Amino acid sequence: MRLYPALVLGALVLPLAAFANDPHSYAQPDQVVVTHLDLDLKVDFPHKQLDGRATLTLDWKNPQATTLVLDTRDLKIASVEAVDAGGGTHALKYALAPADKELGSKLTIQAPRRPHEVRIAYATSPDASGLQWLPPAQTADKKAPFMFSQSESIHARSWVPLQDSPAIRFTYDAHVTAPKDIRVVMSALNDAKHPLDGDFRFDQPHPIPSYLLAIAAGDIAVRETGPRSAVYAEPSVVDKAAREFADTEKMIETAESLYGPYRWGRYDLLVLPPSFPYGGMENPDMTFATPTIIVGDKSLVSVISHELAHSWSGNLVTSAAWRDIWLNEGFTTYVQGRITEALYGKRQADEETLLAIRALQKGIGTMPANSQRLAPEPRGVGADDSLSSVAYDKGSWFLRTLEQRFGRKDFDAYLKGYFDHFAWHSITTEQMLAYLRANLIDKYPGKMGWDEVKDWVYGTGIPKDAPIPDSPQFDAIDKERAAFLAGTLPAAKLDAKGWNTQEWMYFLDRLPDVPKLARMQQLDAAWHLTGTRNAEIGMRWYVHAIAAGDKAAWPAAAEHMSRIGRLYLTLPVYGAFAKTPDGLAYAEQVYARAKDGYHPLTRQAVERLFARAKAKQDRIAE
Repeated sequence: MRLYPALVLGALVLPLAAFANDPHSYAQPDQVVVTHLDLDLKVDFPHKQLDGRATLTLDWKNPQATTLVLDTRDLKIASVEAVDAGGGTHALKYALAPADKELGSKLTIQAPRRPHEVRIAYATSPDASGLQWLPPAQTADKKAPFMFSQSESIHARSWVPLQDSPAIRFTYDAHVTAPKDIRVVMSALNDAKHPLDGDFRFDQPHPIPSYLLAIAAGDIAVRETGPRSAVYAEPSVVDKAAREFADTEKMIETAESLYGPYRWGRYDLLVLPPSFPYGGMENPDMTFATPTIIVGDKSLVSVISHELAHSWSGNLVTSAAWRDIWLNEGFTTYVQGRITEALYGKRQADEETLLAIRALQKGIGTMPANSQRLAPEPRGVGADDSLSSVAYDKGSWFLRTLEQRFGRKDFDAYLKGYFDHFAWHSITTEQMLAYLRANLIDKYPGKMGWDEVKDWVYGTGIPKDAPIPDSPQFDAIDKERAAFLAGTLPAAKLDAKGWNTQEWMYFLDRLPDVPKLARMQQLDAAWHLTGTRNAEIGMRWYVHAIAAGDKAAWPAAAEHMSRIGRLYLTLPVYGAFAKTPDGLAYAEQVYARAKDGYHPLTRQAVERLFARAKAKQDRIAE
C-alpha cells in the first residue's frame, strides 16, 4: 500500500502532483493540468462521427515543462495549434503513439512557449468505444437516428482528446451542431425549451472529471417533473418515464435534508434506447438511464436515487483513481438506501440491501484476493474491471457498519461534513481514511477499532460481524422456496400474488444453480415467467430455466438478450447458455443477430465471455 507523503503529514487535500502516476492515463498533471474545455462539434450521423475542435485551457505546474501529454483512442487528429491571449494561433508539433489495447494512443504535443490554450481539430472513429450510433430501426420510435456517449471509465478519450483521469477536474462549455429536429443534450445545464434548430450551446460551470463528460442526440421529447427536474426520452417513452420518475423532486429534497444542498442547479434524466449498457450513468445535470427500470410501479426507481446520490458522492467528491472507485459507488449505494427508505419505506430499502448482500456473499469467494478488497493494489486491475460488486456492495456495507456502530445521527453529521470538506475535489482512499479517523473513529472512541476499519478496506472477504438487516418477508419467501423445492408446496400455491419485483428477485436468486427441470416447468406454468417484460425478473428466470435444461424458454431468452443491451441484465443469460456446447452455439447465433444493436462495451463483454467458454470447452475435450 502506498501512502503519499502529504497524507502522512496530516494534509487532507493533496496536490495534483500526487496523482501523476494514474496507471490508466498518460496524463502528467505534475507538469500541466487542463482546467477548462471548450468544444465545438458537429454530429455527423451518416459518417457516425463527431468532428470539430477541442480547445484546452492549461495551467502549467512545472516551470520547466514544455510538453502536453493527452489521452486519445482512435481519434483522427487534423491539426494542433497554440492559441495566444489575443486569439492568434500557430501550429504545434505533435506525435500520436501506436495504440495500446486498453489505454489508446498517447498524444504528445510540443509546446515550447507554454501557451495558455491549445486547440486540437479532430474527428472520432465510427467505432469509438465511448459512443454508440443507432439507426432509426434500433430506437423506440424508429423515426430518427440516435447517438449517446458512455465515458466511464476511460472512454472519454475516444471522443475528446484530454487528460482522461478522474484526478483531473475541469469546467467546460460546448457548441454542438446537429440536423434540424434532432435534440442534443450534454452533462451540463440543458434548456428544455430549446428550439430544435440544429444549434446548441452548453455550459458546465463546475469542475468535473473526464468520465462525467457526456453527450446524446436524437428524437428526444421533454416532460417537466419538478421545479428543477425534467425527463428527456423518445416521444413514445417520455410520458411513461415521467410517471415512473414523478418522485424526482422528492428524492432531491430527501438527499438535501440529509447531506446538504444540491449544488448542480438542475437534475434532469435522459432515458436512452435499450442498448445503453448500464442501469444509469450519473452525468452531472443529466443522468442517463436505461428504459429497463420503467416497469410501471416505481419498484426499480432506486436506480434513479442511486444516480442522484452521485451528485454528492462521486460527482462532488470523486475518487482520484479507478482503484478508489468504491469512494464513488460504495458511498452512493449507501446514500441510495437512505433515500429509498425515506420515500418508500424501510421494508423496500432492507430488501434491496439484502439482495445485494446475498449476491455478494455468494460471489466474493470466487474472486481473486486482490479483487475482494475495497482498495485493491492497482496493478493488473483494468479501469472497467474496478466497477465490481465489491465497490458497490461491500463499500456500502462498510458504511452501514459505521452507521450502526456510531449511530445514525452522528454518522449523518460525519458524512455531511465529509461532502462539504472534499467538495469539488478528487481524493484517494487514504485521504478518506484520514478524515474518517479524525472526525469519527477518534472523535467517538471505543465504538470501532482502527484495525476493523483496515480489515474492511484492505482485507479480503467480508468481516464476520458485518450487520445484516432483518426481512420477515424474505424469511417467509425462504420457507416457501424450500417447500417448493422439496415438492411439498405446489408452484401454484406460492403466496406470490403480492410479491414486488425485489421479492421475486430474491426468490429466484436463491434457487439452486442447476434446478430440476420439472420444478422450473411447474413454476413457469403457474406464474408465466417466460416472456415477462420485467427485465430484472426475466434475467434471473432465464438463467435458471437454461441451467435446468428448459429449451422451451430459449426463444424468449433470446428475445430478452436481443432487446436489452444493459450488461447486468444480458451477460448472465449469455453466460448460462455458454455452459454447454449446444447453448454456446445458440448464444453465438443470437449474438450474431443482435450485436449491431449493442454498445461497444456490451459487445466486448460478450465476446470475452465466449472466448472463455470456448477455452474451457477445449480443455474439457482434451
